[in-house]
Amino acid sequence: MYENFDNKLSLFNIDHESSLPLHTQIETIMRALIDDQEYQKGKLFPNEVDIAKWLGISRNTVRQAINKLVGEQLLVRKKGVGTKVAKNTITTKLSEWSSSTLEMHDKGIAFRNYAIKVEWTTLDPSMAELFSINTDTKVLKLERLSGLDIGPIVHFVSYFHPRVGLTGGEDFSKPLYEMLEKEYHTVVVLSKEEINATLADEHLATVLHMKRGEPILLRKRIVCDPGGRIIEYNVGYYRADRFTYLIDLAKG
Repeated sequence: MYENFDNKLSLFNIDHESSLPLHTQIETIMRALIDDQEYQKGKLFPNEVDIAKWLGISRNTVRQAINKLVGEQLLVRKKGVGTKVAKNTITTKLSEWSSSTLEMHDKGIAFRNYAIKVEWTTLDPSMAELFSINTDTKVLKLERLSGLDIGPIVHFVSYFHPRVGLTGGEDFSKPLYEMLEKEYHTVVVLSKEEINATLADEHLATVLHMKRGEPILLRKRIVCDPGGRIIEYNVGYYRADRFTYLIDLAKG
């Protein structure tokens, strides 16, 4: 039944002499298999006993690795059915902050833009104070609707400080922060984040292809340069059923 899976596992080795924990080595193997087209299409993984037998390790070690991937929502495990690759969900970690386009590319996920809108606008008093500019000073506003082939997942709204020098004619389909560094010598080093739960209003429900009142993950981000000066204020509205934030906390 699992002959093909056995063949795939034969491509990997478990190094019992390595300083890398066994469950971490198993996790690496599982991540590689998650990207395999057969399992992307819904084929079930073998059970923990079979995986442990083929790799010559304990069942508990396999379970520890799989539990981590289930916790990251990369795998789904259903009692009486089995374990398979989770579909239509993007997971990102706050400890691995980068532009969304670049991060998804690094993960091998085909992240696409459905719509990009650029305009010049003035800010309300509180936002102008955040940018340390007058309320009659215009800033560049960028809106992006992005997601997977199945549909949009996030609606971004960004405001950029005039000091950056953006004209509005840039190619915003490129990874944003990479473009800022290469074309405007603006390096981003700090992201101050605020994350809340909210509900989709009529506008968000329409653009994100969901129902009004369904849950939205609201993320506000202040992006700064090495001197602590604000570069961008960004608000992201994420479909809560297709996006997960992971946070790593270390005891101080």
